[in-house]
Amino acid sequence: MHIAIVTAGGAGMFCGSCMHDNAWARALIAAGHRATLIPTYTPIRVDEEDLSIDRVFFGGINVYLDARSRLWRSLPPVFKKWLDRPGVISAITRWAGGVSNSAADLGDLTLAILEGEAGPLREAGDELARFLRDLNPDAVIFSNALLCGAVRRLKELYRGPVYCILQGDDVFLDELTPALRRQAVERISARAAEFDGFIAHSAFYRDYIAAYLQLPVEKFFTIPLSIDASELPVPAEPRPADAPFTIGYFARLAPEKGLHHLIDAFEIHHRSHPDSRLRIGGYLPERHVKWVENLKARAQKLDGAVEFVGSPDTLEEKRDFYRSIDVLSVPTEFLEPKGIYVLEALATGVPVVQPAHGAFPELLEATEGGLLVPPKNPVALADTFSRLKADRAERRRLGERGARGVRESHSPAALAAATIRGLEASAASTASLPVKLP
Repeated sequence: MHIAIVTAGGAGMFCGSCMHDNAWARALIAAGHRATLIPTYTPIRVDEEDLSIDRVFFGGINVYLDARSRLWRSLPPVFKKWLDRPGVISAITRWAGGVSNSAADLGDLTLAILEGEAGPLREAGDELARFLRDLNPDAVIFSNALLCGAVRRLKELYRGPVYCILQGDDVFLDELTPALRRQAVERISARAAEFDGFIAHSAFYRDYIAAYLQLPVEKFFTIPLSIDASELPVPAEPRPADAPFTIGYFARLAPEKGLHHLIDAFEIHHRSHPDSRLRIGGYLPERHVKWVENLKARAQKLDGAVEFVGSPDTLEEKRDFYRSIDVLSVPTEFLEPKGIYVLEALATGVPVVQPAHGAFPELLEATEGGLLVPPKNPVALADTFSRLKADRAERRRLGERGARGVRESHSPAALAAATIRGLEASAASTASLPVKLP
């Protein structure tokens, strides 16, 4: 089977969704299928082999100019298309010191994209639709609902089924002003019927996003979040018994990821356990620099117990980070729809402590590799850290179960198999696939 995945670049940062889309394509290929990964907005950035094609649709620079300048829109494509080359977008992004992917900065542009064939970006939507028509895959999967403005034109040219995987769209939409969010949700809901189905990574998020975007839940199927655990093996030797008990955080440095809750909890824990350590890694968006500087100022008062390690760029650096910690915690403020960092930690035998909301209860039920605490409760989090510090055997049991659970239920093979099963079931219920699936 040939599946085209239309993904969204992360404006030069490591983005969990586009990284998972890349891994998804690789899983399908490993299972004997064909996958074409098609970037939009910007090239994707991953810490493994990049499987995306060397072309960007809805190129971020042209999309911005098309949405804001009638004169620019009127220019012939020959004068504009060079700005969609991946190398050009990447170079301009670096030169500009990064490109914002914050909803607060992109509200009007979001509505322009959702207007589709009736809006200022119809040329970009038509280009993507024609490419997919000529590619002629067995199914097309859009990586987020914000691209749905292109679906109507695509369905005019392409006879196969079109799906949308929802993996955090609400987080972006919640950053919009109430008026813009209402308009965006209305436009997405109005175009929902044009999709043949929707995909989510958990039953929680399926139900949550279906209600949020007013989508029919019966049109959903779920696939497991997945990583290639062979890239993050359990270390041959456990951490030395005399090494300081070390808590890790590895995610975007942002309020919604709950780093402030972790700092709160570690301050409490550190009062009774001054020998404990906290290591913090992850991408820092420009808009959160001042917020993180305030957290660093608090951390400096803990006698060097807290270390900010930046954003590891390679798999080896990521492996080194997980080898250096005893437990991982990313106590999110929001209802996390994915949580790849949980799977990564568990794959290396590191147990996790997570809030009992979002996708985490399902992830930990499947893997048995961690403990749940009440959300936004630093005291409960600190108590759990102290419990695990005192019980090395429990940490080992959780880590071993988690490593096994990731490999059994969240492997690339499990992801590929669930994808094909879901598409087959959808095809049987809608009779929309042009060919019989293998």
